[in-house]
Amino acid sequence: MPVVVLFYQDNGMGMQEIFTLKAIYSVAIVGMEVPSGWMADVWGRKKTLFAGSILGAAGFLIYSFSFGFWAFAVAEIVLGIGHACVSGADSAMLYDSLKASGKTDRYTRNEGRITSAGNFAEAFAGVLGGLLATISLRTPFYFQFVVAAIAIPAAFTLVEPKIHTIEHIHSLKKIIRNIRSTLTHNHNLRISILLSAITGTATLTFAWLVQPYFLAIGLPVEMYGIFWTALNLTVGVSSVFAHRVEIFLGKTYSLYAIILLISLGYFLSGIMISMWGIAFLFLFYLIRGIASPILKNYINQYAQSETRATILSVRDFIIRIIFAVIGPLLGWMTDNINLESAFILAGGIYLVSAVIVVMPWVKSGTSKY
Repeated sequence: MPVVVLFYQDNGMGMQEIFTLKAIYSVAIVGMEVPSGWMADVWGRKKTLFAGSILGAAGFLIYSFSFGFWAFAVAEIVLGIGHACVSGADSAMLYDSLKASGKTDRYTRNEGRITSAGNFAEAFAGVLGGLLATISLRTPFYFQFVVAAIAIPAAFTLVEPKIHTIEHIHSLKKIIRNIRSTLTHNHNLRISILLSAITGTATLTFAWLVQPYFLAIGLPVEMYGIFWTALNLTVGVSSVFAHRVEIFLGKTYSLYAIILLISLGYFLSGIMISMWGIAFLFLFYLIRGIASPILKNYINQYAQSETRATILSVRDFIIRIIFAVIGPLLGWMTDNINLESAFILAGGIYLVSAVIVVMPWVKSGTSKY
């Protein structure tokens, strides 16, 4: 990630093409998100995670030996399908494993630890990736394939929660109908999914604007890995304490803080594009680490076990649809207007959307413990 924009530019692409490439990835996820969630609920979480791990490794293998937009698009489609198989199934397996042993109260803490471990690993990879890029901008992809392949034996060793040993007989059509009915009548679940999805889109979009930010302020290339590492360490640290933040602030003020600080992160980053403005990137990543475990936990609290993976996949489905729409627009704005406008527009879209979604909770008092 710290040098991938440079890799794309080295292959003749601008920010609009880069965002379009990521939109293709999102569309691939959208196409498989709900079916893969159904596979996890019916076929089994372990099998779905195993299939996703194989596809993830295959996607980076294709990348390693590809050149140009359309070849990269094929790799993104494979990666997108692989991601769809993993997303939802992983958190569902965690929650139901805890549920099977009567420890669901530990979900936010464990989800926070997983987020933290991932970001600490990404921080280390940021340093290594930056160093590997000095050999060539393609070298990090070779190592990325090896890392992705490690997920295959890891997925194989997972144990399906006992709660899912009962055979399911749901057809895909029936489970989609049940989900539609659930989302229509389960007011809290619907709001939880939408808020988590909108916030997830905001954090995903912001991550793709960080490297153009580095370029805009003239940050030396050798510093990309260092700052990328520091940003991910910020997420790694804050996510560990997400459950404590929620306990301290309560549900209502946790939601307010997440919405307000993510919006401010966008606005202030756009207003102050300079070396001093990097502080606002850290503000955003700090709240990003807190937001993800808390908002995912809300979904799990309101979802049923037999459709949990599918429901979590719906969250990612919405994220990718929104990103596929606004990503190319923000890329075009970055290339043809300026980066400041892209940040401010993205922040405005998030703030308005999040307030609209969470307002019924605030009015009804549901957001209070």
